[in-house]
Amino acid sequence: MRASRFFLPLIKENPTEAQIVSHTLMLRAGMIRQQAAGIYAWLPLGLRVLKNIERIVREEQNRAGALEVLMPTVQSADLWRESGRYDAYGPEMLRFRDRHDREMLYGPTNEEMITSIFRDNVASYRDLPRNLYHIQWKFRDEVRPRFGLMRGREFLMKDAYSFDLDQAGARHSYNRMFLAYLRTFERLGLKAIPMQADTGPIGGDLSHEFIVMAPTGESEVFFHRNWDQPRGYADLSFDPDDAGALDAWIKGLITDYAATDEKRDLPREAELGEAVLTGRGIEVGHIFYFGTKYSEPMNLRVQGPDGTTIIPHMGSYGVGVSRLAAAIIEASHDANGIVWPDAVAPFQVGLINLRVDDAACASAADDLYAKLQAAGIDTYYDDRDERGGAKFAAMDLIGLPWQVTIGPKGIAAGVVEVKRRATGDKQELSLDAALKLLTA
Repeated sequence: MRASRFFLPLIKENPTEAQIVSHTLMLRAGMIRQQAAGIYAWLPLGLRVLKNIERIVREEQNRAGALEVLMPTVQSADLWRESGRYDAYGPEMLRFRDRHDREMLYGPTNEEMITSIFRDNVASYRDLPRNLYHIQWKFRDEVRPRFGLMRGREFLMKDAYSFDLDQAGARHSYNRMFLAYLRTFERLGLKAIPMQADTGPIGGDLSHEFIVMAPTGESEVFFHRNWDQPRGYADLSFDPDDAGALDAWIKGLITDYAATDEKRDLPREAELGEAVLTGRGIEVGHIFYFGTKYSEPMNLRVQGPDGTTIIPHMGSYGVGVSRLAAAIIEASHDANGIVWPDAVAPFQVGLINLRVDDAACASAADDLYAKLQAAGIDTYYDDRDERGGAKFAAMDLIGLPWQVTIGPKGIAAGVVEVKRRATGDKQELSLDAALKLLTA
């Protein structure tokens, strides 16, 4: 993409309304613009990041055996009355009446709707287990929306819902999502710590939050120093379909202490002593097992293998897709701007032509840009007639993994400068060598 054709409204100074790093940098980098309190429009650069996050979330859900659906944003109040949550949910739910005076709501979550869909279309144990998910916009009318996407009113969420014949099956579905979340956050370049959590209005008796450490995190957390070490979740020595093996692996993993402020175990912390670290964290995912909390009152029944009636056990699993964009920035930035992990960056390479009026520079930059594009490397080509300092500042602000600078002196010497944004390391390479490095 050529900068001269892109829509990227950068802001030089820190916006006064922004209180945390991610909000500041997302506004300055032209990723989002506020339309109302807690409601944002996604501009081209931000949308590219959001789509990359969404893709990774979707791939790991599919890998775990979940099936994608798409449910509407507007729901009937009658569904929520079936579960008993309509009056209990609180003022965060946006309620309204349609032109026929029917009570409706803008969905904050989808337990009731997915239960009704399953109830109306499944009758036999042969159709279980199943896990259905969608990626859809939600709305919760926060009384004080703040911190940009961290506590907005409208947000993009991946929510999945599992249906099993019994508690043992439901536990395995829960564990599959537990692993899927660890893999998702690892691919996003985040170190996420699973912590036992309150179930809140979702209900149930088993729940974990996935917390990303960041200085500006919303809550204080306490964890064993082992969680501070790199861990790998992509390849395991066992098959995740093996319920016993997966359960044993997860139980082994969570023997390392980790707790939010509400779930602290002070005697355990005293026993562990200096092995316990503290910091601030951001919740990026939350998973729940709640048994028959929704299936029983909403009359979801299936016929069991012996002809008896079974009430399926359920769980739900949420990831804040839009919030993840902000969480990644909170965890990965420096004084000059965003530092995107490769997997979610809006472009992989930022190509800077320092002298667009120099024929040799323009020819070399155009040629490298064409070759990178042909190789499938998303490239942001700054071909604007701007001073070099402004181009460097813009590139650092938007945080692309690689920067390539082409200038008259370098071209005369047969080299270009290649910079790795995350480390700041620079090297001078021939055009062919630079192309080889960037397409490796």
